[in-house]
Amino acid sequence: MPEKLLLDIRDIHKSFGMNAVLKGISLKLGEGEVLALIGGNGAGKSTLMKIIMGIYHQDSGEIYVRGEKVTSNKTSAALANGIYMVPQEPLLFPNMTVEENIVIGFDKKASELHKELLDVMKEVGWNLDLTRKASSLSIAEQQMVEILRGLLRRASILILDEPTSALAFDETESLFKCVEDLKAKGIGIIYITHRMAEVFQIATDVAIMRDGIVPIIGKVTEFTREMLVKGLLPPGSQNQQASAETTQKAIDYEKAKPVFELQNYSGYGFSNISLKVYPGEILGLAGVIGAGRTEIATTVFGRDKVLGGKAILDGKDVTGLSTKKVLEAGINYVPEDRHLHGLFKISDVAANTTSAMLGDKSMGSFFLNKKEEYRMTQKYVDDFRTKVTGQTQLTGSLSGGNQQKVVIGRSLSTSPKLVILDEPTRGIDAGARGDVYSIIHQLRNQGVSVLLISSDMEEIVELSDRVMTVCQGRINGEFTGEDINQDNLMAASFGITKNTEVEA
Repeated sequence: MPEKLLLDIRDIHKSFGMNAVLKGISLKLGEGEVLALIGGNGAGKSTLMKIIMGIYHQDSGEIYVRGEKVTSNKTSAALANGIYMVPQEPLLFPNMTVEENIVIGFDKKASELHKELLDVMKEVGWNLDLTRKASSLSIAEQQMVEILRGLLRRASILILDEPTSALAFDETESLFKCVEDLKAKGIGIIYITHRMAEVFQIATDVAIMRDGIVPIIGKVTEFTREMLVKGLLPPGSQNQQASAETTQKAIDYEKAKPVFELQNYSGYGFSNISLKVYPGEILGLAGVIGAGRTEIATTVFGRDKVLGGKAILDGKDVTGLSTKKVLEAGINYVPEDRHLHGLFKISDVAANTTSAMLGDKSMGSFFLNKKEEYRMTQKYVDDFRTKVTGQTQLTGSLSGGNQQKVVIGRSLSTSPKLVILDEPTRGIDAGARGDVYSIIHQLRNQGVSVLLISSDMEEIVELSDRVMTVCQGRINGEFTGEDINQDNLMAASFGITKNTEVEA
């Protein structure tokens, strides 16, 4: 047992109408403990965290902080009790600077806050331009700002909701070091994650949430990865990731013709990119945040201006085409930030899934073919095991992972020749991640080409047939076979290959 119990959650129940979301949740968090909380989308994690933060009030059950019963369900009371939650989806004021977003709500002098903020950033090892407007930040940089908000408040109970989902290797390692420092200071951390490797790397305790209950809880040392994955799945079900089709004919790179090719391609944030993607190949694109990977994807997809070079699809020049023309040519893109670029939140699941097909003859020349829309939507709802009440459910009401599944389904609905996946499993739980991997494997086996951009090195290594690394806007490495491993990719991403620094 920990020296002192910081948070004691006892038999929490919560329902919304007839839907019972939490069915008797009990958890404990002590000084210096990191409790990894793992659960599928819709398991009730977010609801429980909102109760802890005073956003929701439980129907029954009790919460104790440092032995004192919590009687107020206000967020201000949770903050006063030293509880701070870093949300998965950044909530920043776009027209304010980075520093203004971090220090908002403090009563201290600006100079004092500035010094404390610099100290925190130095401790974590992050270097953000505090004068930048939040609207100019990438999704990863927005997440870093949210984490700094919590760290600056020196909360004794810190809730981190998928903190590394959009962070690169160096940023993730810096966060882990910071968490270790916080543990040493006696701070208790609830660490919500879908990445099993993180559980065994950083957590002291682990709890599985499934359908509003906690079927598994205990010290991390008591479990294996397989035990935790099994605990996530409904009783009697199989882990689809384990049974995903991974067999494929080897690609004959000497005889095969590339489906897609970039020739000395340049744009804002990258230059002279040359690469080829072959039929049925998953080409991984690795690199640190800011290396230019996403910029390459958005430029190919017609969202940003081409500054030089060519993009060739099936022998046809698609350089500088509009997004509509790029879609028609056979390229689709799953964006990194699904909320900003990927969803129509006030539209239903069916409309979101088939929106990229509007204008296609199969969807009707004048009136929408509702039968085809239903068939296409249901296919991806079933394939992805998307939790929806029906096809007419508003997409904005889905959990984060299920929203991501809708975005991926839409990109596949156009039957593309090339799919660009930018952080495809960010915010998706371990069980659903297996579903997505299975879909990616099926695409590859059907001859569809995939350009995979991911900050999850395990994902790049597991899925890619070939990997190219991007450093400071340029390709600086290519890896195949056994050379595709985390050590090689990480070194190249920082500009070092074979113990030699690569000039970018």
